[in-house]
Parts: sequence; structure tokens; C-alpha cells
Amino acid sequence: METVLQVLKKTEAFFAKAGIESAKVDAEWILAYGLGCKRLELFLQFEKPLTEDELNRLRPLVKRRAQREPLQIILGTVDFVGLELKVQSGVLIPRPETEEFVERILERMPEDDAKVIDLGTGTGAIAMAIAAARAKAIVLAIDSDPTALSLAKENVKSHDLSERVKVRSGNWLEGLDVKVDWIVSNPPYLRETEWASAEPEVKDYDPKTALVASDEGLGDAKIILEQATHCLNSGGHVAMELGVNHPHELKSLAGKLGYTDVECLEDLNRRQRFFFATWAGK
Repeated sequence: METVLQVLKKTEAFFAKAGIESAKVDAEWILAYGLGCKRLELFLQFEKPLTEDELNRLRPLVKRRAQREPLQIILGTVDFVGLELKVQSGVLIPRPETEEFVERILERMPEDDAKVIDLGTGTGAIAMAIAAARAKAIVLAIDSDPTALSLAKENVKSHDLSERVKVRSGNWLEGLDVKVDWIVSNPPYLRETEWASAEPEVKDYDPKTALVASDEGLGDAKIILEQATHCLNSGGHVAMELGVNHPHELKSLAGKLGYTDVECLEDLNRRQRFFFATWAGK
């Protein structure tokens, strides 16, 4: 009978051969999930022999990951800023960079009763993270995809945030007659060429419409920036996560539209990714 450690090493090697960069970590998560224990508990039972029933539970999980199905979808959940969110194929999986984005927003958002719109909410990650961190905030989470809307509603309900996070269908800010303090979004920003070279985990499981934008990746960001001028209170803010090649052009457009305090902040890899601007009001 093979031990936990032996199976772990074999799985890691199998994943590495399949081209998975995080082979070791993913092997640990898969084994922990298949064995019904926490990842750290694996290290306390390396010498434990695995039964045939346990191996039979693990084999299909290992096969799915080796075929480049995202780990998060296999596990069914992802941790996002301390919130456990349900994920599924066809809805954009929240990334660590977006956690950084939320942190930058919260650094600038005071502890008051802010009204917020989260555009392209997907799983509801950004909207929920803001509501969880700001007890007086009211957040409207908008998406055009029915699958994403259903998933976002489920996540919001599971964290008892339904009173302060409202999920609704919409095409960005089109037809919306409200005034808010913050408009935040992780909009599509990839170019077609970037999509073509993306990893299988992205191309085969994330929705293309949530990632690829026209106008060299800036089409949706421009629409949001323009539409936001009708929905922001004077002194309100727009914040977006962008691709690395976009800051200069979007800063220029923001200035022309009447925004002030326009800046693009770096992520942990020192890439300008997080766009912020203040609406001066007209």
C-alpha cells in the first residue's frame, strides 16, 4: 500500500509533467480535498497507508487537474480576502491581483455609509469584500451574465450580506439612474492576442467575455469611465483593475472627461494595474 507521502510525490511529478507550475501546492490541495482533511494535516500523516477506496477517490481529481481544469473549480471554492466563495466553470475565478485591488480600494474608502456599484461582479467577490470590510456600505453588484448573477446571489446569501449587497442584471451603467460614491470594476482588459496565448485554465474555463475587450483591451474600461460621469456624486471615485499597457491612455481620457486625482497604482510585481480617479462634477 502506498503512503500519503508517496502518492503526494507521484501526483506532484504528474502535475509538473502536465505543465502545471504550482505542481507541489496543487498536489497538496487535491490530496487534502480527496481525503477530507485540511492541507496542513497532510504533513502529520505522511506515513499513513492509503486504502484502495481512498485512492479511487483521488484518481479522478488528479486526472481533472492534470487536464488543466482549474484547482478552484475542482475544490468548488476560493478564498478571497478571507471570504470563502463558491466558484464554477463559466464564471471568472477571482485572482490574487484582484485581492490587491480590493485592498487599495479599502485604503481609500472611509468608514462611512458609502454607496458603491461593482460592475461585472462575477462571483460577487469585490462587492462582498467591500461590504464585509465596511459595515455601513451599500453595494449594488451588476453583471450581464445569468450564470454569474445566480452564483453571485448564492455567495451573497451564504455570507448573510443580502441586506447590503444587491445583485442585479445590467450592461455596465446603461440606463441606471442613481448617484453613488464609488464605482469599482475588474472589467475585461485582455487583447485578442493575449487571450490566444493564455493558459488552458483560462481559455477553457473562464468566460472570454469577462476577459477580452475591444480597442486593444480598453473598450470596456472606456465605456465605464464615460458612463460613470452620470452616476458619481461630486467627489466620488471610479476604480478599475487594468492590463499593464493601459494606464497612459486611460489617464488621458479621464482628464478630458473632467476627472481629477487620476493615478494608476502598482501591484506587488511593480506593474501599473490599479486605476483610480475622482469625479469633480459638472
